[in-house]
Amino acid sequence: MSLRGTKQSHRTGNRPARFAIATSFLLAMTKLFILGAMKRHEYCVYIITNKSNTVLYVGITSNLLSRISEHKHKIYKGFTAKYECNKLVYYEEYQWVHDAIAREKQLKAGSRQKKIDLIIVDNPEWKDLSDGWYD
Repeated sequence: MSLRGTKQSHRTGNRPARFAIATSFLLAMTKLFILGAMKRHEYCVYIITNKSNTVLYVGITSNLLSRISEHKHKIYKGFTAKYECNKLVYYEEYQWVHDAIAREKQLKAGSRQKKIDLIIVDNPEWKDLSDGWYD
C-alpha cells in the first residue's frame, strides 16, 4: 500500500473527510433543531413577595410553574416559608442558564428600591402573576 499521491500531514489529518463528517453532523443537528427534537431550555429569574408586599425574594428556576407551587405549599422550610413569600410579582425568561444566573446575581446585589421599580414597570398593582395557573 503506497501513500504516494496522498498529501496528508500528521498535523492536518484528512481535512476533506473531517469536513464532510462535520458538515453531515451540522446538517443533522439543524434538522433536529428545526423539527423540535432538541429541547429548548428555559430558565426564569423571579421575584416573589408576601401578602403585604414587605418582603422580596429573588430566585431562579428551570420550571417556574413547579417552583411557585413549591413556594405556595411551603415544600421547603426556608426563607420564603418563614416569611410567607408566595406571591409571584415579577419574572424574566432566559434560554441560557448562565444568563439567568448573572441576572439573578445582579438583582440580588441591587437595592430593594431597584427591585420595586422593576416590579412597578410590569406589574404596578403587584398582582399575583400566578393566579389561575393551578385551577
